[in-house]
Amino acid sequence: MRDEKKVNKGLEPWRFTAIYVLLGVILVIYVIRLFSLQIINGKDYLAQSEENRLTSVSVSTTRGNIYDRNGIILAQNVASYNVVITPAYLPSDVGTTENIYRELSALIGVPVTNGVINDTTVKYFTPCETDFGIKEIVLIGDTNEPFSPVKIKCNVSQDIAMTIREKENEWQGVGVAVQQVRQYPTGNLTSEVVGFLGPITAEDESYYVGRGFVAGTDKIGFAGTERELNDILMGKNGNRLIEVDNAGKEIRDVQPPVLAVPGDNVTLTIDTRLQAAARTALISEIDYWNTYLGKIKSQNGVVIAMNPKTGEILAMVSYPNYENNRLERLIPAYYYNQLSQDPLKPMLNYAIAAEQPPGSVFKIVAATGALNEGVVKPETVLDCPGTISVIQKFSPNDPGTPRLYYSYDRAGHGTCDFLKGFKLSDDVYFYKIGGGFNDEVPGTGLGAWRLAEYAKALGFDRYTGVELPGEVLGLIPDPTWKRIYRAENWSTGDTYITTIGQGYVLATPLQVLQSFAILANDGKYMQPTIIKDVLDAQGNVIKPFEPKLVWDITKDPLIHSLDENGQPTGPTYVVQPWVIAKVKEGMRLVVEDGTATKAFPNEKIPSAGKTGTAEYCDNVAQQKDLCKPENWPTHSWYVGYAPYDNPEIAVVAFVYNGGEGASVAAPIVAKVLESYFDLKAIDASNSSTTTTTP
Repeated sequence: MRDEKKVNKGLEPWRFTAIYVLLGVILVIYVIRLFSLQIINGKDYLAQSEENRLTSVSVSTTRGNIYDRNGIILAQNVASYNVVITPAYLPSDVGTTENIYRELSALIGVPVTNGVINDTTVKYFTPCETDFGIKEIVLIGDTNEPFSPVKIKCNVSQDIAMTIREKENEWQGVGVAVQQVRQYPTGNLTSEVVGFLGPITAEDESYYVGRGFVAGTDKIGFAGTERELNDILMGKNGNRLIEVDNAGKEIRDVQPPVLAVPGDNVTLTIDTRLQAAARTALISEIDYWNTYLGKIKSQNGVVIAMNPKTGEILAMVSYPNYENNRLERLIPAYYYNQLSQDPLKPMLNYAIAAEQPPGSVFKIVAATGALNEGVVKPETVLDCPGTISVIQKFSPNDPGTPRLYYSYDRAGHGTCDFLKGFKLSDDVYFYKIGGGFNDEVPGTGLGAWRLAEYAKALGFDRYTGVELPGEVLGLIPDPTWKRIYRAENWSTGDTYITTIGQGYVLATPLQVLQSFAILANDGKYMQPTIIKDVLDAQGNVIKPFEPKLVWDITKDPLIHSLDENGQPTGPTYVVQPWVIAKVKEGMRLVVEDGTATKAFPNEKIPSAGKTGTAEYCDNVAQQKDLCKPENWPTHSWYVGYAPYDNPEIAVVAFVYNGGEGASVAAPIVAKVLESYFDLKAIDASNSSTTTTTP
């Protein structure tokens, strides 16, 4: 058998063809992909590459300071020292790093290691608010951005910060970052006016991020002037565009940095010394009566002082309030919960955000309207018994039913002309001029519609516009309001009780004070304000204070003569100057020989004012079962101004559940007025001494 020799001829030709086709397909795929990357999507990928290479870094601005009118600091920025570690700069030797951790732990009180890291703990990790040890914090920082400092402990003392600075050469990667935090030197003395800061909320994040601020780092105002004047105080962050490598290490500035613009400083109209005097007077009076009665009767109140000629708020006390210096660096959850759950609502500024029945301090409205409309003349004498019977009607055709209306003094005051009725705050006198009574005051007296018009002319039922958040409107009712919101017709009795500031009438203490300031200033309504000057970062005044006249009730036609349907019955007209003068004369008699005489026994500077004792039955009184017929609980009011012939200051005091205005609120105002003129004398003496000193 013959062996056949096989000859290897290599791969068959079809195999080569298959390989070439496969290589060609792969080449075509690569070409298409390259074309897509370089040509079609080239710009997008280039932009992404630039975005990864370039990082925008926000440069924090400096928030403006807040001062009182005498230059006392109410809010300022101070340095806060944070201990940080940059993971990438730690020594490569594990033993050396461990030694750094141990020494640092002993200094700052953070354990070397504590806890287990997992996805959940990392998700909710917040520097300086964690139980992790140093190792865990560094590991999280190293995982995210190794070249970025991660905070180990915040707000350490300056001594600890200086110790770490001295050891920076030994402790590689460990350093101190200085951060600005807000400080409130006057604390709860002015917290209701100044407020406090907090982190940018999710609700406001898009707005502030769009303006260049950083959520989680920058802070915004949460209350008081910090909130209302936030845009003035906040300034504008700067910006740096830097190049970084793939580990996040900064390489260089790509373009010149945009410098931060510091916020403007603000000088408030508040006098901290008078604020302290007003707060002390309020608290001491409340404490006195609680001690005297042997029970907790009152726990909150308000004192506001204003210059009626300029509208400047000189003091604004809302008690109780809160310690804003406990909220300087962060807002402790336990303290915030304590404040928010407190039934006395210490975070509420009662001066502008609480509506209360004004009681007899509201009688200046009926007094002004009745004289100006000719309902009575100053010399008109009316009977003022302790009780009158009125036919209560809900419509003109209603035959009505008799109803008794009482004066606070059941014995009555005999007969009263205007000045006597005013100085004694006789309820029956005001019932009659407000709602009419038989032949003594024919018809409906001043009436509901005109009463509402005069109230609004004196600043009720409108926002004052003071630069503080949370102001409420108050309420001056009229027949239309009652039909809409109570589904009832207006009654004769509604007019009577509205005349004396009861029923549906509600007002804030600032509105009450403003109404008296208008009359004290001879009819001129000056815009209430707490801003005196706005200054730039160098201390130059860029917006000086200028008093703003809102209206003048003796010149501006704000008052209308209205019919029972609220429609004008004639041309508009104004309040006559003699009417204001007569009401002011009545307020002077309140102090000289009226309801407030006992509160001003040794008056040095002549003053004028009006007492108020307002019945109420709110949810608090109902829960305590205090609303007893003919014996409702009462709030205490008093408003006074001085000097009587040339007013410089007007003051309102309000004490919740305080009782008689003459006994509780009036002494508070007397002390504040006395403090104001004492401080004025001290300032004049100091000024004289400074001037004459060579």
